[in-house]
Amino acid sequence: MVTDDLKLYTIDEITEILKVTQRTVYNYISSGDLKAIKIGKYWRVKHTDLEVFLANGTRK
Repeated sequence: MVTDDLKLYTIDEITEILKVTQRTVYNYISSGDLKAIKIGKYWRVKHTDLEVFLANGTRK
């Protein structure tokens, strides 16, 4: 059983959820709006970090 704290999303999954391009997701990550971790060469976003992003939106 995977808890919300342990659920990790790929960049492709985030693009589907947010309905944006990969470049936009990477921009959110590089600006600090969306917290992500790099595992090997791949970026992952924790479920809780996605919820925070959705609650706060972008800082603009």
